[in-house]
Amino acid sequence: MDPALIIGVVLAIVAIVGSVTMEGGNISAIFLIPPMILVFGGTIGAAVAGAVMRDVSALHTQLIRAFTAKAPKTDDAVEVLVRLAGRARREGLLALETEAAEVEDEFLRRGLQLAIDGTDAEEVAIILSAEVDTKRATDRSAAKLFADMGGYAPTIGIIGTVLGLVKVLGHLSSPEHLGAEIASAFVATLWGVMSANVFFLPLANRLKRVSESECEQMEVIIEGILAIQAGSNPRLIEQKLHSLLPAASRPPERDVA
Repeated sequence: MDPALIIGVVLAIVAIVGSVTMEGGNISAIFLIPPMILVFGGTIGAAVAGAVMRDVSALHTQLIRAFTAKAPKTDDAVEVLVRLAGRARREGLLALETEAAEVEDEFLRRGLQLAIDGTDAEEVAIILSAEVDTKRATDRSAAKLFADMGGYAPTIGIIGTVLGLVKVLGHLSSPEHLGAEIASAFVATLWGVMSANVFFLPLANRLKRVSESECEQMEVIIEGILAIQAGSNPRLIEQKLHSLLPAASRPPERDVA
């Protein structure tokens, strides 16, 4: 898995805890159950209310995906496509049937099978591009749910603070307790802002970035399959597909048999 999300969240939490400790604060003072229940429960409830059950039912899956997904190695897919292009050029598309069935990437395998079955190139492009568009839309919905939580959380935190201040105003006759109760009231705002900017919004951005990387690889695969189907020179296919990759991801050029 790509550890970027875990590293970032842990770094942010360490910075917050370290700052509180260095200033002589008591970190346990912010771990108050009622404000945490209000912020997290209210935030999730508000986000669910604005979504549809299809998105909500996939919430736990997307949460796991955000932590475990890794950016695809598109250059590996390019290497497979170039190898298959060399064989197809020498022996024809039908020669790829056995090898295509052993390809690990499911999207690449389906695309190759369409080409081997004699599907028109334009139809192949339409079918595979539609799958990319569907995936992009699905991933966008998942990321939006977490982004919505990031928008609701600070406001829910303010609601918690207002409720706490209402309680404080009811205890004005006991000034010796006001300091602690005011501090407790503002814990809800702290959790609202912190959860939004340390957890919910980073999760949304992470899902967007993973989706972008996966869709970019799928688009590269489509170009490769269409080039194989057209009988293009493997070296030209390799150069074309590498031109679609970020410069840092391009391997050194090599000879293609």
